[in-house]
Amino acid sequence: MRWWDIDPVFALEKELFPDDAWSRGMFWSELAHARGVGSTRRYVVAYEGEKLVGYGGVAGSGDVADIQTIAAARDHWGTGLGARLLTELLRHATAFEVDQVMLEVRVDNTRAQKLYERFGFEPIGFRRGYYQPGNVDALVMRLNNNTVSEEKNHG
Repeated sequence: MRWWDIDPVFALEKELFPDDAWSRGMFWSELAHARGVGSTRRYVVAYEGEKLVGYGGVAGSGDVADIQTIAAARDHWGTGLGARLLTELLRHATAFEVDQVMLEVRVDNTRAQKLYERFGFEPIGFRRGYYQPGNVDALVMRLNNNTVSEEKNHG
């Protein structure tokens, strides 16, 4: 992801997550941490022609990487785009040399949960009221390093 991707990413973000979308400023801040030696973030985008159809980001810190965000346009659900984005994020997590990758997913988003489980993520707990508004719980999922290394070429 580059600065010129922020507007189309933000538009898709608002479409997919109208109640809790990240702001443009949040994307700018994340990209600021994705450049140069010692960067702690990696963000990827997927285009079909001129149209942005997906994006995702991962942050690494110490022994842990966190999937910060991952999204595919609704008309690309079920096409494998989510798996390709996740594969790329896990490739970057492997480069961070972390022991585990963590993520939160809405408890009512079973489609995403199934994708993460296919990659070896396991549920380890909940964050009560994590998604606002609506006070929706998040399922916390973890992928251990040996699985990260094995799954980086999954697709």
